Amino acid sequence: MKRVDNPTTPQKNGDRKWGTKEVEGVVVGRDKTVIDPEEVEKLALIGLKDKEIADWFGINDNTLRFNFSVELLKGREKLKMSLRQAMIKNATQNMNAALQIFMAKNLLGMSDSPFNTDNNEPLPWVEAEDANIEIEEYVEEETDENMDN
Repeated sequence: MKRVDNPTTPQKNGDRKWGTKEVEGVVVGRDKTVIDPEEVEKLALIGLKDKEIADWFGINDNTLRFNFSVELLKGREKLKMSLRQAMIKNATQNMNAALQIFMAKNLLGMSDSPFNTDNNEPLPWVEAEDANIEIEEYVEEETDENMDN
């Protein structure tokens, strides 16, 4: 086989060297696959789904969930924590306004709507009567100006 320095497609490297590797972990499944729980946690930490992790190890996703539910949960929670830290840093240190608004709505419970969510009444600083009078006066003024022209 001719060796190419910069191949555009993957090429075989000739004869492969084979070796053995001892893995410590949990024995799962009918074929007694040995899986390191730390590796499961690391794969969950980068956001892989159960099916993807199970396929990586060559086991059923139900077997994965049954044997490694703690590691899956721990990895996904670490992912959420690191994402939240990055968002807070971006919102506060980089002064990202869109992210500040998003976090204010989600973490602080703020809203664009001026209504109380409990009873859908306007918040105290807007009184319905004053709001209607201002609108009516504005409409009348606009109509009078248009007649003059």
